[in-house]
Amino acid sequence: MLSLGIYIIGSLVVIVILHYWRNPKSNGKLPPGSMGWPLLGETIPFFAPNKSLDISPFVKDRMQRYGPIFRTSLVGHPIIVSTDPDFNYFIFQQEGKLFQSWYPHTFAEIMGRQNVGSLHGFMYKYLKNMVLNLFGPESLRKMLPEVEKTTNNNLKRWSKQKSVEMKEATAKMIFDITGKKLISYDSENSTEIVCENFVAFIKGLVSFPIYFPGTAYYKCLQGRKKILKMLKRMLEERKSQPRKEQSDFFDYVLEELQSKDTILTEGIALDLMFVLLFVSFETTSWAITLAIKFLHEHPQALKELKEEHEAIIRRRENASYGLTWQEYKSMKFTFQFINETVRLANIAPALFRKTLKEINFKGYTITAGWAIMVYSQAVHLNPAKYEDPLQFNPWRWEGIELNGATRNFMAFGGGIRYCIGADFAKVQMAVFLHCFVTKYK
Repeated sequence: MLSLGIYIIGSLVVIVILHYWRNPKSNGKLPPGSMGWPLLGETIPFFAPNKSLDISPFVKDRMQRYGPIFRTSLVGHPIIVSTDPDFNYFIFQQEGKLFQSWYPHTFAEIMGRQNVGSLHGFMYKYLKNMVLNLFGPESLRKMLPEVEKTTNNNLKRWSKQKSVEMKEATAKMIFDITGKKLISYDSENSTEIVCENFVAFIKGLVSFPIYFPGTAYYKCLQGRKKILKMLKRMLEERKSQPRKEQSDFFDYVLEELQSKDTILTEGIALDLMFVLLFVSFETTSWAITLAIKFLHEHPQALKELKEEHEAIIRRRENASYGLTWQEYKSMKFTFQFINETVRLANIAPALFRKTLKEINFKGYTITAGWAIMVYSQAVHLNPAKYEDPLQFNPWRWEGIELNGATRNFMAFGGGIRYCIGADFAKVQMAVFLHCFVTKYK
């Protein structure tokens, strides 16, 4: 009898937990959806790999069942997933008022608890202004010749090889540029094999968060530790042997750290350097790799791109001169090509925010403290906004000038957290395409 009573009580407890887990409290109507199992939620199906450019099966299935805004639970967090362009735009416009940047604790462990994406208010603006010293318009103008030189050197080397793994090769090419600007990194003469650590890091970035030797998540965190150890050692060396003039971004960061009234801490500085190195290694290289695929598959786009860049060279007094800023800004079809590439590449398919207050939107009430996943990939592949959305069509951007995010295009985020490196990514892509189509087949 006693064992039967314990069984009944245990069953009732499980039923009560499941009821409250699957029916969260709200002062109104929460978006529809499933919370999955307690704590685990729907984490396992969410991490299922997606090997196409289409919306992930996890999101697509729930959009069909629940609509463009639905609820779920991932790695222990209740989350509202938004594929609704109006809601996404509203979220970006209300940054700092109704919403703030947020990421699951597993992501914070990977990117750093004090990474720029997890900071808010004055501290975020302070770091943003620091980074603009590296990626602002004036800096990009000065970097243009170096970007072109590095691109040409890499293309020349690749042309002598039997085959090239483009994603890996372009990642290393871009890292040669940004690594030099950030930490004076020289891949040919350095004893640090930074790229290998980032490869291990990236493989575990979107993986099930099990910290156990052998898992992708474990290798990811080990890769992070090795890179941070290198950065910390470099910081100590710079402190002990200060340079007379700033030669890279690390010198600028060190100067800020040693400033009398600084609010920058060593932990924040190291996390900032780590994030900047990671972004330079991973995101744009994926877009360039996809751009080459599209060039191969769409000869008309290649033809028009080639004509635009050959015309730029013909207009020069001397054909051997390098690209100028005016030439870069004149690349109309190139920017159409880039817009369409990053739309399909979905460099950042999801961005996270957290509600600061109770939100009422389109009949739904979202409780304060809930996480929001802005799923931009669904916006970029919305057939109501983009005809035949999985088809590469750069001409759809003809006559459209983009200077930031819109309701239907948020490849670089939006609002006050619009990606600081967006212009740098476009410069790298445009320069690569220029060198590629004018000198190689």
